[in-house]
Formats: sequence, C-alpha cells, structure tokens
Amino acid sequence: MTTATSHDDFVGRRVELGVLDAAWKGAGGAFVPVYGRRRVGKSELILRFLADKPAIYHVGKMAPAGPQLREFLVEAARTLGDPVFAALPADSWRSTLELVGERWRGPGKLVIALDEFQWSAGASPELPSVLQELWDRRWRRSGRIMLILCGSWIGFMEREVLGARSPLFGRRTNQIHLKPFGHREATEFHPGWSRVNQARAYFVCGGVPLYLRALPTERSFETGVAGALLDEFAPLGREPEFLLREELRGVDVFNAVLLALAAGHTRMREIAQASGVPERNLHYPLQQLSELGYVARRYPLSGKPPAARHVHFVLEDPLLRFWFRFVFPNRSHIQRVGPRRGFQELVAPYLDSYLGGCFERLCREALPAIYEREGVVGPYDVGQYWDKTTQIDVVGLRGDGVTDLGECKWSAVTAGAALARELALKIARYPNVRGATLVARGFVRSLPRKQVDGIRWHDLDDLYR
Repeated sequence: MTTATSHDDFVGRRVELGVLDAAWKGAGGAFVPVYGRRRVGKSELILRFLADKPAIYHVGKMAPAGPQLREFLVEAARTLGDPVFAALPADSWRSTLELVGERWRGPGKLVIALDEFQWSAGASPELPSVLQELWDRRWRRSGRIMLILCGSWIGFMEREVLGARSPLFGRRTNQIHLKPFGHREATEFHPGWSRVNQARAYFVCGGVPLYLRALPTERSFETGVAGALLDEFAPLGREPEFLLREELRGVDVFNAVLLALAAGHTRMREIAQASGVPERNLHYPLQQLSELGYVARRYPLSGKPPAARHVHFVLEDPLLRFWFRFVFPNRSHIQRVGPRRGFQELVAPYLDSYLGGCFERLCREALPAIYEREGVVGPYDVGQYWDKTTQIDVVGLRGDGVTDLGECKWSAVTAGAALARELALKIARYPNVRGATLVARGFVRSLPRKQVDGIRWHDLDDLYR
C-alpha cells in the first residue's frame, strides 16, 4: 500500500479530495484524470488521497520503458504482497496491468495512479490504448479498479487523455483540473500577516503551495522575498530555470520571450523586437508556454467578437513574472551585493508600481465573488478592455444587461474625485455595443477619505471577503 508523505501543513483541496473519495467509494470502476501546471500540488493531492487506501503509485520519468515498468512491477509486488510481480519480465504493460486486475481481491478498489503520465506514455506510446482496452473490457464493470492519470503538461493531457482523438476519450468518470489556490485560500499559508502582505505574497507567488511555503511566516514580506528568490541557494532561487528545463528544450529562446513579456511587451511585434526572436518564429515558444499554463492570450472585452490582431500575450505565472522582471536580468549585480541589498536597490524602488498590475489581476479574480454577494445571476465574462486611447482595468460583461467598468489603484488614494474623473473619461470611450447599463467600480487598497457617489467602491478587505 502506498502512503502519503506526512504534511501537517496540507492546505485546502477539500473539494478535490471529496471528488476522489466519492469515486473510490462508488459502485463501478473509476477513471479520474488529474492535470494542471507544475508545482500546483497534484502529486501531494494524490498522495494525500492514497494515505489510507490500497494503491500502486508510479511516477513516470524521462527514461526508457523497461526501467519504468520494472519500477511499477516492484511497487505492485509490495502493494499486493505478491512476489510474483517482482519476477515478471518488464516487457509488457498489457500483461502487467491485466495481472494486477486479476490478483486484486479487495476489499474495495485498488487505485492505480500513474503520475507524470506524459513521460510514461512518451516511453510507451501504446500505453493509452492498453488502458482503454482494459477499461472497456474489465475495469469499468468490475468496480475493483480506480485509475488516476496525472500530468503536468496541460496540452498533452487535453490531447492524449481528454481529447476526442485519444483512445481514452469519453471514458473518464470524473476529472480534476487542479489550479493554483485563489487569493482567499492563499492567505492560509501566512495567517499572521497583514492583509496587504498576504496580497503581496500572492502577487509574487500566486496560489502555488510550494512557492507560498517558501516565504517563512516568521519573517517580513521583504525579507522573505529577498531570501527566497534573490538568493541563488534558496528554495526558489533557481526555480524558474528548473521549471523550464524540466519541460522544454532550447530554453534560451524561451528565456528571451519571458523576459520580453515580463517587461510588459504584449504584442507579437513588440515581443519580437524585445526578445530578438523573429516574429515568424514566435508561435512555437508562445504555444509551448501556453500549454504549460505560463502564458495566456487575452483579447479586449467589449461584447463583439475579437479580432486576431488585437491579441495580447501575457505572462500569467506570478513567480515567473517577478523573477524575469527583477532577478534574471540582474543576477550578476545581485550576486555581487547579496540578496538583501539587491532587493533594496533593484526591487523596492519599483515594487509598488509593479504590484499595481498584479492588483488589477486580483480585482478581476475577485469580481465573481462580488457578483455572488450582490445577487447577480446569469452568465458573465470578466476581463479588461484596451484600444489605442483607452485602458480599462476591469470589465464585467453580464448577461443581465449590465456592464461593469472598473479602475484599480494599488497606490494610496486619498480622495476619490480624481479616480472618479479618470474612470468617467474611460467609460465615455468604452464601445458599449450592447447598449448595456454601465456601472462604475473603484478598486483600491484602502478606501479614500472622501468617496464619490455613483461609484461602487471595493477595498482590499472587500476583495478578500
């Protein structure tokens, strides 16, 4: 039986654990793909679930098929208490998995969890078809097997496990796209910090558990970031490099593209000029980074179909965005002066301006919860709007005939009049093609002393409610 490593600080994931537990207890067979970007906690979730269940847990590797199957056989022998598996030749996933199903007598389901499935399938291209055949002929009806396929390459999982051309298409009984924690859940990693510092930690680390844990709760935000990201020997000092090298080849081009994105370049032509990568060669690295969940395409939200020429590419991953903005281009100086002085010289003077863009993302993330509190019903889209003359930070395009337009200010707002004038000018330029009722919203770190009527105000505490 595979048991999870003990994490007293395991946070959240109650819904996902409930989905897995219900699938295991159900009457029929269970097939649950679990996928999401690296470091988001997929393996930790699975191991937590497996802690008290009979399971064969196997991690795929960039290695030939034989050694991987040999490892699986050894784990099967250990889990089932059956030494015959250890003596089998490591030459057939089909015969191995068939025998596992035959030898398991219960009670309950045996969980077969194939983690980093993209590497196992890469070494054994027949594996998806083998699993499909076993599922159709034996496991689905027998109710004695629960299959979990877990992968970090989102594009691979969507194509080769969930996609219409996959042999496994339509077989899943549940699926879990594990995403980083939202801003409210992320506060559980630093419960003693102020709301501002909890937000700042989220702006730098996002909702990735491994990254949030790297900022010690007993240190200040500034000291924690300097120690965790600017020190090359610290846990996150070279994390972006390791992250990219694990999944990509020829990382020099990807580094150049990420540097351009972190500097605020969003259009193809701008990215090409800043990175030195010809525009015609940008499609591949941008596509690869998108499949990994690090980069996203964004279009202006106005209610009319977007044109391809309006696309912006944005660096979605907070840690990569911070690291490529402040650390990677300044590594020589940081090594010379040290992490603390490097933070004071290279990060601190620009931090509030940088966090302003992060705050905009937080406001868009929080808007659905605001809608829920306000009783907004029906569909909606949340995004932003831009054209040659106007930039609107938050757009909520609602199905009830209302469009919310918001301005975000992370820096202190002492009086609301200036923000109100700025927002009114932008609202006047917004192409209200639906003829919707326009609602103005002001998103601020703390409420101004004098608020202006006609604007719905939201401060940081409101966003975290």
